[in-house]
Amino acid sequence: MPLPVEQSNRWWRTRHAPFVDVWPEICGMLESGSARDATVIFKDIQLRFPAQFASGQLRTLQRKISEWRRKTCVNDRYELWTLRLLQGKIEEGEYRHLFDSKITQQEVSFLLDQICYRSIRYRNRAVAVLAKLNGIPIPIIANILQVDLKTTHGYIQKFEAVGASKFVDFSRDVVKKANSQDYIDALFSILHEPPSLYEVNRTRWEMEDLQHVMARKGFSISLANIRQIIRNAGYKFRKARKVLTSTDPAYRQKLEEITRTLSGLTESQKFFSIDEFGPFAVKMQGGRALTAPGQERVVPQWQKSKGSLTLIGALELSTNQITHFYATRKNTVEMIKLTQILLDQYNDESLIYLSWDAASWHASKAIFAEVARLNEYGYRTLHHTPSIALVPLPASAQFLNVIESIFSGMARAIIHNSDYASVEDCKAAIDRYFVERNEFFVVHPKRAGDKIWGKERVPPVFSPSNNCKDPLYR
Repeated sequence: MPLPVEQSNRWWRTRHAPFVDVWPEICGMLESGSARDATVIFKDIQLRFPAQFASGQLRTLQRKISEWRRKTCVNDRYELWTLRLLQGKIEEGEYRHLFDSKITQQEVSFLLDQICYRSIRYRNRAVAVLAKLNGIPIPIIANILQVDLKTTHGYIQKFEAVGASKFVDFSRDVVKKANSQDYIDALFSILHEPPSLYEVNRTRWEMEDLQHVMARKGFSISLANIRQIIRNAGYKFRKARKVLTSTDPAYRQKLEEITRTLSGLTESQKFFSIDEFGPFAVKMQGGRALTAPGQERVVPQWQKSKGSLTLIGALELSTNQITHFYATRKNTVEMIKLTQILLDQYNDESLIYLSWDAASWHASKAIFAEVARLNEYGYRTLHHTPSIALVPLPASAQFLNVIESIFSGMARAIIHNSDYASVEDCKAAIDRYFVERNEFFVVHPKRAGDKIWGKERVPPVFSPSNNCKDPLYR
C-alpha cells in the first residue's frame, strides 16, 4: 500500500535505527575485546539475525563503532589524567597554559599542596577545580571522586566566587554552642536544680531531659554540645560509695588505742587479730570460674551436707602468720583455748595483744577472769608465758579486723567452686592453704593491716620494700 504524499516526503526522519536493539551487546563485545573489527561483528549479527540486516548497513556499523571508540578513548584519557592528579603525580608545568587566564601559579601550587598533604575533604575540592580547569567534564570528575554531581558543581562555584585560599577554609565565625556562655549558664542553672522542679519524674538528670528543658527555655542545643559543656566543667557521673561505719560511741577512742598500740609495738611484742569463720556446710559450692563457650556450671539448690566446719584463727600483724584450729561452736571456751595456744606458741615474747570484735563470747566475764589468771606473776613464772593485753575493736567495725580479709582470700581460693568428698578433705585443704601462706611470708616478710598501723615511732619489724604483691596472700 503506497504511503500518502505528506508521509512519503519524511519517511527517512522516522525510520528505526538499524542497530538499536543489538547495540548493548555490540558494546559488550567491544569492551571485552572478543571482536574488535566491525566486519567480524557485522557478520556475526547477520548469522544470528538472518534477513534483518542488509549488507549495505556495514558502513553504518563501522561509523558507530568509530564514534564509540573515539568517545571511549577521550573518557579514558580524562579518567587517567584525573587519577594521576588525585595521586599527586601531576607537575605544575602541565598547568602553564592556564596561568594568567583562569588561575595563577600561586593558586595552582596551593591546590597541589592540598592534594598531596591534606585530608580527603581538602583533596576532593582541589582535584575538582584543577580537573575542571583542564577541560575534564564534571560527570567524570564526580564519578572518580565518588561524590554527588551537585556537590562537584558546588566545589567549582565556590572556587570561582572566593578563590583558592578561602575555597578550602572551613572555619566559621559562629561561636559553638558548647563555648557560648549563655548556653553554659542556662545549662548549669538547670543542672543545679532537681528534675522535679521541671516536671521530670526522675531523681537525677539525664542528658535527654536536660536537652528538652533547655529547648523549653529557648536554648535549642544538641546532646553532643551538652556533654561537651559538662565535660569541660569537669563534671562526671559517679556512683555513691557506701562507707562502712561503726555504731560504737567510743569508736574514735578505741581506734586511737589500736593505732597507738601498733605504733609502739616492739620486737618482743605481738599483736593478734582474732575472729571466727563459719560455721559453713561442706558441699558443692558455687563461685566465679573460667567456663567454656556453651557450657554452664550448675550448683544444686538442695544438697545433702557432708558436715560443717567452724574455723577459729588469729593473725599476728607484724609477722603476718596465721594460727588456727577447728571448733564445734563459737563460745568463750574456744576463745580460752585459742589464748592458751597462742601463749604456748609465743612463749618467748614479753607481751601479746589480743584484738577481737564485740561478740558476746569475746567480752564475757569468764574470758576476763581467765586473762587475769594467766597474767598472774606466779603463773607466768611457772609456765614462762608472756603477759596478755586486750585491745577490743569498736562495735560494728568488722572492717578493722584484719583477719577478715585473710578469711575472704582463703574462701575464694579453696572454698568457692569446691566439692570436697568429706569434712576431712576440706580441713586438709584449709590447713595446706595456711601452711603455704605462713611459709610465703617467712620468705617474703610483710606486715598485715597497713592501714591501721599509723605512724610508727620505731622502725617496723619488716622493711616496706619487701611488700608482697601476691593476691592470694592478702
